Amino acid sequence: MSSARFNTDVYAARLRSAAAAAHAAGLAGLVITPGYDLRYLVGSRAQTFERLTALVVPADGSTPTVVVPRLELASLKESAILELGLTVQDWVDGDDPYALVAAALPGSTVAVTDAMPALHLLPLASVLGAVPVLATDVLRQLRMIKDPSEIDALTKAGAAIDRVHARVPEFLKPGRTEADVSADIAEAIVAEGHSEVAFIIVGSGPNGADPHHECSDRELQVGDIVVVDIGGPVEPGYNSDCTRTYSIGEPDPVVAQQYSVLQRAQAAAVAAVRPGMTAEQIDAAARDVLAAEGLAEVFVHRTGHGIGLSVHEEPYIVAGNGLTLEPGMAFSVEPGVYFAGQWGARIEDIVVVTDDGCVSMNNQPHELVVVPVS
Repeated sequence: MSSARFNTDVYAARLRSAAAAAHAAGLAGLVITPGYDLRYLVGSRAQTFERLTALVVPADGSTPTVVVPRLELASLKESAILELGLTVQDWVDGDDPYALVAAALPGSTVAVTDAMPALHLLPLASVLGAVPVLATDVLRQLRMIKDPSEIDALTKAGAAIDRVHARVPEFLKPGRTEADVSADIAEAIVAEGHSEVAFIIVGSGPNGADPHHECSDRELQVGDIVVVDIGGPVEPGYNSDCTRTYSIGEPDPVVAQQYSVLQRAQAAAVAAVRPGMTAEQIDAAARDVLAAEGLAEVFVHRTGHGIGLSVHEEPYIVAGNGLTLEPGMAFSVEPGVYFAGQWGARIEDIVVVTDDGCVSMNNQPHELVVVPVS
């Protein structure tokens, strides 16, 4: 086994759970093409080209099959597929791979991953004689509830991004551009243990009021409030995502007061996380604190999103989501305030629900970080 995946028994358990979930949903099986679902189930990072690669998981518990082009067989070596003893059906140009998929299923009522491209979905539907449904609902619960190996990976990712945030003040110097800072952060993300950079937001001054600003040639100035939202994957592919807000020099008293309200809102939402609460109740816990101080209108996005192999996945912490939290769910808690044309701030931690509360993957200070200027 390499660091690029978990032990084989982790994937064996996931395949059993996926088959059982498919059976409970009244399906004959699942057809999973390359993407996060395939990586979750067997640790494969295979890419989709015009030739079909698919994992077929029968709902009756029989051995899954991997349908793969013969010229792509080498791509299986880094996955758990061979150690799991799955049936491998290779094919060459001129063969019908969709017929191989159908032959590996005990029926025609199947679900496919949402990453399956149309050039494979349509011929598969033709062979099956029925249009597949999406496997999202079947796999949703499996991927939302993180197992111990996933929580360990998220813990390592959180610690790695905390180390990057600890270095950010040294990059925030007046006269440097957001792009300069972003380049330094990118190097630090990899140096501190990530395999690559997933995203970097450096929003200074008025750019901080754009939640999805990336970076620009704007030069940092004394008095700027700077939003730094960064993350990336740590092997075997689980992501960090953490936001802290910095002040270059002492902040304006009004800014400091409004930031303190944001800090209370974020803390209230984290404190509310426990089994039995709903996703929308966590959103409300943050939103209510801001509303009480007249800041509801400047909080313009949901409070959080799930995280794992994908930076954004379920559960989503948002009004209207009545999903009940369960131990093992992992998601961000990231309220923000945004004053158009002026400044913005956000505080973000990744938390994992425990039996009686939650544990944070991020442990850097939540206060507005003042960067001294000479």
